[in-house]
Amino acid sequence: MKTVLVLIPILVVTVLFLIRAGIFKKQKQIYLLKPISTLLVIAVAFLSFLEPTHNVIYSTGVLLALVFSLGGDIALMFKEKRKAFSAGLGLFLVAHIIYAVIFITLGRFSPWDILSTIILLVIAVGFYKLIQPNLGAMKGPVILYILVISVMVGRAVSTFSSPVFTNGQAMMIALGSILFYFSDMILAANRFWIPWKYNRVGLAFYYTGQLLIALAASYFI
Repeated sequence: MKTVLVLIPILVVTVLFLIRAGIFKKQKQIYLLKPISTLLVIAVAFLSFLEPTHNVIYSTGVLLALVFSLGGDIALMFKEKRKAFSAGLGLFLVAHIIYAVIFITLGRFSPWDILSTIILLVIAVGFYKLIQPNLGAMKGPVILYILVISVMVGRAVSTFSSPVFTNGQAMMIALGSILFYFSDMILAANRFWIPWKYNRVGLAFYYTGQLLIALAASYFI
C-alpha cells in the first residue's frame, strides 16, 4: 500500500468536523480545521516526490496550485468581508490557472474536446445568468473566474487522450476537477443567488476534488 493513502482517513475526519463546524458556526474550529485539511492535501502531493516514477512537472505544479489554494482557503474563512472574498477568489483563480497549464502541458487535444467545450460553455452561461443579477461590481472577476475554471475542467478531461497518464489517473484528474468546479458553484450560488444553510457540504466536493488531483501524482508508471 502506498504511504500516501494513510493520510486519506485523517483528511476525511478533519473535513467532516470542518463541515459540522461550518453548519453550527463554530468559527474557532473552522480557523483550525480548514488549514489543517488543506495542508493534508498538500502533504499528499508532496509525498508523490517519493515515488520513483513521479512526474516532476505534475507534482510540482499541483503542489504550487495547492499552496495558492491554501491562501484562498484562509482568505475565504473571512468571506463576509468583501476584500477577503476578492483575495480568496484571486488566489483560487491562480490555482486554477496553474492546474490548467499542467493539464495543457501534459494533456492532448482530441475531437472529444469539442463536446466537452460545448457542455462546459452551456453550463457556464446558464450559471452566470442565474447569479448575474446579484453580482454588482463582481461581474468582471466572476466572468474571468468562470472562464478559467471551465478551461481547467476541459483540459482535465483531455488527460484521457494523453499517453502521459494512465486511465486511472485521468479519471482521478477529471473527476477531481469536476468536483472542484461543483464546489465553486455551490459557493457562488450561496453568495450570489440563494443563501443555503448547509452550503458547507460543498467542502466535501472541494476536498475530494483536490485530493483526487493530488493523489494522481503518486500513480505514474
